[in-house]
Amino acid sequence: MNTTQKHLSIADIQDDILLLKDGGGALVLQVSAVNFGLLSDREQMAIIGSFAQMLNSLSFSIQIVIRSERLDISSYLVGLDKAQKAQINPLLSRMITEYKQFIQSTIKENEVLDKKFYIVIPLFSLELGLTTSKISLQQKIKTVLLPRRDQIIRQLGRVGLKANQLPQQKLIEVFYDIYNGEAVEKAVGQPINQEDLAVKLKNPQPTSIPTPPQAEPTVPVQPSTVTQTPIQSGQTSKTHPFVVEELPDNI
Repeated sequence: MNTTQKHLSIADIQDDILLLKDGGGALVLQVSAVNFGLLSDREQMAIIGSFAQMLNSLSFSIQIVIRSERLDISSYLVGLDKAQKAQINPLLSRMITEYKQFIQSTIKENEVLDKKFYIVIPLFSLELGLTTSKISLQQKIKTVLLPRRDQIIRQLGRVGLKANQLPQQKLIEVFYDIYNGEAVEKAVGQPINQEDLAVKLKNPQPTSIPTPPQAEPTVPVQPSTVTQTPIQSGQTSKTHPFVVEELPDNI
């Protein structure tokens, strides 16, 4: 009976390295992403120049893989419903409802995708030559691939990207997800831990509006009688900012 493994070129995974059926090997790095469109022109040119220098410095071949998968957030929406029902604060409950409506409208207008970036460093069997045993072949593959891995990680660091080698368990999950993507999606009716959904508020109390301080009783002030004296011509007044003086007629 034919199985999926017969159509794969991978024979085994040892020490986080893929061992191929043709006698070669490969190493997979997961690389972080950068929002290139939000950078300035000067920063974009610097990244392009650094990436070009990295490619020119390589003496071996690499493979860049971009994997896009559609996100299934139906379980996330179910979790929002449970969090909304478990919330006793009416303000937070209304905010969760509005947030859920925003998520639903976003999904209808746009397709939500998750992109992951990988760099594969292959090692062909022609580069290894003849080996006496399987153990010596594995050791020779590690001896060649590990320095190449360190060089790629160092060069990507200059560009501002972080790269990590995928461990064995992560490699198995990635390849299983590629060939059985629909089977690993989380079912909608799967139970969810209630503690992960509840908002961490202990005994929320309604906020009270502080009352303004009482004003002190005002005492009515009796108007004081002020005697005004007429201002003589040629005299200045200290209480008035402007003084109009009469000019003589002989001018």
